[in-house]
Amino acid sequence: MADATGANGAGSDAADDHERRMAERRHRRRQAASKRARRPARRSSHHDYSDASITSTRPFVALVALLALALSIQFLIVFSWHHRRHDAAVLGRVAGDGRRQIALEEAAGEAAFLDENPLLAMGGAANPGLVRDPTKAHLVPHLPPLPPVLNTRGIQNADALVAGTLSGDHPTIAGVSLILDRFLTAMHGSNAELASRKPPNRAKRDDVHEAFARIAREHLAPLDAAYRGRSMFPIRDDGSIFLSLASFRDHLLGDTLKGAFDQARNPDRLFIGAIVQNCLGLDPYPGEPGVQCRTGAQVVGKGPNGRDQTKVSDAPPDRNGIEEFCTSPGHKKYCDAGQVRALYLHENESLGPSMARYYASKLWGGETYFVQVDSHLEFYKHWDQLYTDEARATRSYPKSVLSSYPPGFQVEHGGRLDHESPGARLCTCEFSTSDVEAQIIRINTGAGYRGDEPRPTRIPFIAAGFFFARAEFLVDVPFDPWLPWTFMGEEIMLSMRAYTSGWDVYAPRKNWIAHQYRPGRMGLPKFWGSVGRVFGRPGPGFSNALQLKIIKRVKHLVGYKDCCTEEKLREDGEETVLEEVEHYGF
Repeated sequence: MADATGANGAGSDAADDHERRMAERRHRRRQAASKRARRPARRSSHHDYSDASITSTRPFVALVALLALALSIQFLIVFSWHHRRHDAAVLGRVAGDGRRQIALEEAAGEAAFLDENPLLAMGGAANPGLVRDPTKAHLVPHLPPLPPVLNTRGIQNADALVAGTLSGDHPTIAGVSLILDRFLTAMHGSNAELASRKPPNRAKRDDVHEAFARIAREHLAPLDAAYRGRSMFPIRDDGSIFLSLASFRDHLLGDTLKGAFDQARNPDRLFIGAIVQNCLGLDPYPGEPGVQCRTGAQVVGKGPNGRDQTKVSDAPPDRNGIEEFCTSPGHKKYCDAGQVRALYLHENESLGPSMARYYASKLWGGETYFVQVDSHLEFYKHWDQLYTDEARATRSYPKSVLSSYPPGFQVEHGGRLDHESPGARLCTCEFSTSDVEAQIIRINTGAGYRGDEPRPTRIPFIAAGFFFARAEFLVDVPFDPWLPWTFMGEEIMLSMRAYTSGWDVYAPRKNWIAHQYRPGRMGLPKFWGSVGRVFGRPGPGFSNALQLKIIKRVKHLVGYKDCCTEEKLREDGEETVLEEVEHYGF
């Protein structure tokens, strides 16, 4: 019994201890719960939802509601539109006059676009993407490079394009070309009428110049006035290059174009504005009788005094370098893409290189750079990138001009130059001693580069046969349309106008083009020979007389006090050479 009683007592004690421990645990839990109940709730500016499901929060519920509402509205709009289209197309009816309303709604955006872009109605419908691009809308309608003369006259909606260009609201390359073509057509008719006059009413020098001035006032002056002080087209910042080419009866035009594109690093960014002054021969197109083409003064021997004897002979129609280029399998794509813009003149409409370069500048279409060259050149590999980099290396960029007299070549290589050469600076000048040039200032080269110069050197003069600049140059120094028959004087004028307009001129350190210099003994045609033939005065004499009149404009602007002050010119009855002189001076 004692053993049993002792055992029972020990078990009772153990049960009591367990009960006590459990009671203490329950007491501690109640105390902890009481403390948590008295503790302040945690607050945060970003709301702490870490203990709750995100789907139960108010922002989430609000977002779901908004999405559901948006989807419902979109469904209703799409369903309504589709239902109405189904009724119109399948059932052939829409309530009220709904079918017409649908058409109006669908066309509303396009109609508004058409109202703002009349170019679509003038040939842009085939290229609506171009019309919508503000940097390329002016390229519509496309000016085809062929056939000669008729390429411009075949453009549709001519009056509207001309009006849009002259208004300044909707300028286009096609509109500019039509304006120039109308000027040239008027000159063609005027020259024919003046040439038909018989003694004693034979046309005199001043008759010819006054006819030019009258026609220029009608066609060219309004074009220049519409864009004075601003760019005709937006200037693209894509590194594109516009190559201005004035060609007079040039058999190397085609090779020049091929060399320029073949040797360019970025031929897709090269654009041409070519003025093609060719003899087209007899009956070149319907309604045009044409003329018998003639050679230049070819040397055929020596006279008794040892001087060259020359002869002018009949010749076939001139080669068309544009046609050679655009029909070449490797180059046709550039013409199809609108990268070659051509304006054609009969050779007897030629007014000299200054006017041809004026026309060419008007074919610029918003390209980043403007480059003026002659039409008998060869190009070194990647010439476009090399000249661009050289311009950027000048201290005055972007208001800098690169210019030089390129080195010459005689052996022709299809427009390709296989080597570069050190550049030379245009830094000398002198007064001409030729009576034909009327003591005008002539520029020339000076010292060449050694090869270790860190950047291009500034020079005072621009050569008309090659210069490279950003296209803003055309806004600051627009080409002067009042310099017909001028062969000398344009370079000193261009140099002074550029400098006084804030442009600095630099000589490129390397030559990446070469030029075919053409002395008279080569027997190639010259524009002054054509001028003489038109007015029944063979030889350069009549053209020289016209130039001596116009060069007074250059001398007036440059500052020749002996002959060409405004008072002196008006006293001598030469006031026509002062036409709009205030816009093309310094």
